[in-house]
Amino acid sequence: MSSIIAARIKQKRIAELIAKGKRLDGREMTEYREVKIEKGFVERAEGSARVRLGKTEVMVGVKIGLGAPFADVPNQGVLTVNSELVPLASPSFEPGPPNEDAIELARVVDRGLRESKAIELEELCVIPGKKVFIVFVDVYVLNHDGNLIDASAIAAFAALLNTKMRKYEVKDGEVEMKPGYTQLPVQNHPIAVTFARINDKLVADPSLEEEQVMDARLTITTGKDGKICATQKGGQGILTQEQILEILELASGKAEELRKLVVGK
Repeated sequence: MSSIIAARIKQKRIAELIAKGKRLDGREMTEYREVKIEKGFVERAEGSARVRLGKTEVMVGVKIGLGAPFADVPNQGVLTVNSELVPLASPSFEPGPPNEDAIELARVVDRGLRESKAIELEELCVIPGKKVFIVFVDVYVLNHDGNLIDASAIAAFAALLNTKMRKYEVKDGEVEMKPGYTQLPVQNHPIAVTFARINDKLVADPSLEEEQVMDARLTITTGKDGKICATQKGGQGILTQEQILEILELASGKAEELRKLVVGK
């Protein structure tokens, strides 16, 4: 009971500070926590990255295999994103099949990559209608302290930049893998930026404690040209037109900052 009371007192304190334009961890309203990016640390994966956003930690591994294309796009490779909320990462995560949060996380990351055309899928076609490369992007949440979407999206993008694929040759309708690797054809740089509304105030990169008191959140994913390629609204509350426009303007600048950080490492 005492822990519940303490949590409620802390949540009330967060809401009171936000109303005054302040945050519990001392950040500015539009300030992100420290971002740390490590690429290529999983030796058996074709690509990998680990991202720490404050205390939130996400790992992404990329594997590439051969398979059949989708019937409606026989000349394109396949991109698939899955996410796993590791039970040790949070008391709220439970073992078993993916829950709604894990499904949403995978879909938002997938949509940002797919709609931005981050990967040139046509270049992953080996034998039209028969064989294409399939890019598996697996997201693992290792520690949950808020804003899993941005951390996962950054980690997925960083991992793809780090991904190499085997060289191959087609002989008599058969695919032969050859020695050596080539870089995965990444042509766009999508970055997700999330803002939460708390007491009619907008805060960037909400921590877990801030997410627990937020009314709503909005994630905007933009490509390197600044164009919006995906959005995702969360929470039960609403966002006014003015708030949405403010988030759009702020997200563009924040995305550029994060993009330079990812590409430069």
